[in-house]
Amino acid sequence: MTMLMRAPTTDTETRYPYLVSSVPAARAVNAVKLYGNAETSVRALDGVNVDFAPGCFTAIMGPSGSGKSTLLHCLAGLDTLTSGSVAIGETILGTLRERQLTRLRRDRVGFIFQAFNLLPTLTAAENITLPLALAGRKPDPDWYDTVVDVVGLRDRLGHRPAELSGGQQQRVAAARALVSRPEIIFADEPTGNLDSRAGGELLAFMRRAVDAFGQTIVMVTHDPVAAAHADRIVFLADGQVVDEMFDPTAERAIDHMKQLGG
Repeated sequence: MTMLMRAPTTDTETRYPYLVSSVPAARAVNAVKLYGNAETSVRALDGVNVDFAPGCFTAIMGPSGSGKSTLLHCLAGLDTLTSGSVAIGETILGTLRERQLTRLRRDRVGFIFQAFNLLPTLTAAENITLPLALAGRKPDPDWYDTVVDVVGLRDRLGHRPAELSGGQQQRVAAARALVSRPEIIFADEPTGNLDSRAGGELLAFMRRAVDAFGQTIVMVTHDPVAAAHADRIVFLADGQVVDEMFDPTAERAIDHMKQLGG
């Protein structure tokens, strides 16, 4: 499929100066991912080239099987490429040993996934600070308080996951992703298990994390309403980047997905 990448307009560059940053927060270069053996292999990624600017909220959309989650997992160091490269900042993930990769995921990357991945025996507060505890670090008190207040969990910190609603659990997961001040947060269908109200609250939090704190977020979603919270949408089809959209609306995202057969 022909790549139809469009450069941002002058207005967009003025509004989002980070789009011309010299070092992307994350990057994929000629990324190829094959699953299966040679005779029955599936090419999930087929030569993907894409940059994700720092301080930007980017959504990744595409039809089912287009490679969205595969790209996200490879960028986040949760899966490996067959060929090509991915990088966080200037660090090429394929050059790291497993221990170095583990440290990078712990110290420089945050994760928000559809499954909340909270430990049921820990309180909300303990789940939020778990990655820092595993690294032998303590949270910055002022930043911790800011994150807790932004996600609206001040009165739920002593509750365990079973005592929280789905939306509250996902906000705990989001706070956990943000509390270590990672360079980038990857979110894979973060609103997939939430009702529209809880999903809207989470997306508003993610939007504020970018606008108020300069956070970088890359989110895979099938939901055009969720994607409309982003600064930019990257569209995938058949394992390739085929287009992008700046300042998206849900209506424009829907129209574009119809063109892609999504």
